[in-house]
Amino acid sequence: MSDNSDKTAIEQGIVDGSAWANFCDSLKEAGDIILRSETPNDVFNRAEGYRYLTRLLRAGLESNIESSDPRFPRFFQLANETIKIGNDNPDNIYQNVNLDGRLDYRITGTRGTVPYISFGTKAGSYATTGTMEPSGQLEVGDMQINEDGTFEIIVSSTKQEGNWLPMREDTSNMVVRQTFNDRNKEVPAELHIECISARENNYLQPLAFIEQLNRSVNFVKGTANLFVDWMEIYREHINKLPSDNQLRCQQAGGDASIHYFQSFWKLAPDEALVVTAKKIPNCSTWNFQLSNYWMESLDYRYYTISVNKHSASYNADGSVTIVVAHSNPGEKYPNWLNTTGHDQGGMLFRWIEADDHPPVDAEVVKFADL
Repeated sequence: MSDNSDKTAIEQGIVDGSAWANFCDSLKEAGDIILRSETPNDVFNRAEGYRYLTRLLRAGLESNIESSDPRFPRFFQLANETIKIGNDNPDNIYQNVNLDGRLDYRITGTRGTVPYISFGTKAGSYATTGTMEPSGQLEVGDMQINEDGTFEIIVSSTKQEGNWLPMREDTSNMVVRQTFNDRNKEVPAELHIECISARENNYLQPLAFIEQLNRSVNFVKGTANLFVDWMEIYREHINKLPSDNQLRCQQAGGDASIHYFQSFWKLAPDEALVVTAKKIPNCSTWNFQLSNYWMESLDYRYYTISVNKHSASYNADGSVTIVVAHSNPGEKYPNWLNTTGHDQGGMLFRWIEADDHPPVDAEVVKFADL
């Protein structure tokens, strides 16, 4: 089929509604991921899986339609309090931007007081390649900040003086992580981005819009399938916390300054999981969190489902004991994480900007024996 006939067919699909129907049919197919043979087949986890798809669709539409044009970039969120992806960190504000590695950008902002900020450019996406390979990183500790707290970053594939965030020609997006010690007391950085290369208008292009719709569905499918695959990897060490494959984490959009311990937790009603970090290395922070089977962080707005370096209570020897349980084990265990009605899910321990990455122990015990 020639390009002209392809164009005519797509235009006809827009006019007669078949393009929209195809989008809806493709979205319907995403439900098959929730029904994969490996996934939990109870009503609670299945319902949560379908809610997960609605959240991914919101993120996919924002990324691929409303914030898609790299010539007119804007910060948006693929993960936040109600959109959750890949064991998203409850201590983070995540911000995303779609980029084109052949263009140049300027970020301006004010520092705020949040302790850790990283800017990472990525090549690929969950909708296309299934990965988000690192192509450049800049951390706030390495930046030049003005006395009034303002700063400027140039984002480009060619080296720049001052604050420079590298890209490659195949760079397609950026992830910003702002990591809090205490969300209630710290002020996040304010960020603005603009393309400083020559550009045309961003008027709606009907054929491109249909492609964007299709990419949105591919994002839903690609993301959901990816993290079910990961949970099957983690099933090999349920209720343990070994060091994860760091390369796989980085290729999925992870932060180069974070060492990840990821796994699968599963507890009967009368069980608890005791997580122990015997040695705390020199680090900017650490945290441990609970997620559901779909690797969405549990609802940290209303429940304590994570603990970090600054919120934790420490043992006399400097170690940390964390208890994951369905109900409160009492004052003896102040680092209690609430499973919020879940019987299984993902869990993640992070060492952030750490000099060392000591192991983290995990053991299932009877809740009555705590």
